[in-house]
Amino acid sequence: MADKYNLKNPAVKRILQEVKEMHSNPSDDFMSLPLEENIFEWQFAIRGPRDTEFEGGIYHGRIQLPSEYPFKPPSFMLLTPNGRFETQTKICLSISNHHPEHWQPSWSVRTALVALIAFMPTNPNGALGSLDYKKDERRTLAVKSREAPPKFGTPERQKLIDEIHEYMLSKAPPVPQPSATEASEEHPRNEEAEALVDSPNPESLPAGERIPDEEGDGIVEEQEVLANANPAGVEVSREIQSNVSRNEVPQRSDTSARVHNPRPETRVQKPDDRLFTVAAIGLAIAIVVLLLKKFIKSTEHGALFSNNGS
Repeated sequence: MADKYNLKNPAVKRILQEVKEMHSNPSDDFMSLPLEENIFEWQFAIRGPRDTEFEGGIYHGRIQLPSEYPFKPPSFMLLTPNGRFETQTKICLSISNHHPEHWQPSWSVRTALVALIAFMPTNPNGALGSLDYKKDERRTLAVKSREAPPKFGTPERQKLIDEIHEYMLSKAPPVPQPSATEASEEHPRNEEAEALVDSPNPESLPAGERIPDEEGDGIVEEQEVLANANPAGVEVSREIQSNVSRNEVPQRSDTSARVHNPRPETRVQKPDDRLFTVAAIGLAIAIVVLLLKKFIKSTEHGALFSNNGS
């Protein structure tokens, strides 16, 4: 493979280095190799992330590296129906060519595949090339993905796809079947989700999910925001909304308790009322004392006048 290309080309040199690393350090979670005739085109397969509806599935795709790689990002396309990304459509991620401003030359094909696996169970939020199937539909597609690899491209491409599928099939565990409890719980959750979608004021969702790659860098899935969307609603975090909800619940409970309580409420005097009452009583006592003094004084004068007359 190396004899066909100019080894002084930075892109060729980097790609051959990554191919060597892929062979020397294989992963059970993914496999990716370039075509013999074109090392800028890679075929890959990823394993569905554990503890999700994708677990056990084998999802094939295609990577197209630019001639300026690794200084410009590659493009990604899924070939296996999965219920999360459209097939044979370039998906919009910060690691893809849709957003070259986020790409870092230190990232590689391996880094991108690790990030793609992490993106699988996340909420699509309307991103380009994304789908939002129900969990039972995704489980069905995960089972079907193991049966046979997708058909795509030339015989050389198909041969490489078949080889990668056999390798991943030997590494991937069987698709777990949901228990009766999980199946019964999933149905009301789906109804609740449909109710939220039909609600005139749905809960705002975060604009992206941060997923660390192998080197600790952050990778953000970009969102396609509609032109009429409310930017302020996008910025509201789950934490703030949960705090608001927690504060509202006790208030509604107190209100309902007051409405349904038939007993009359006992009026408690406020501190201002008690002070006013004490002041009024004190003023009344002072007036009485003053009147008594005047009465006593007047009686003393009367007695004095009567004594002088006699």
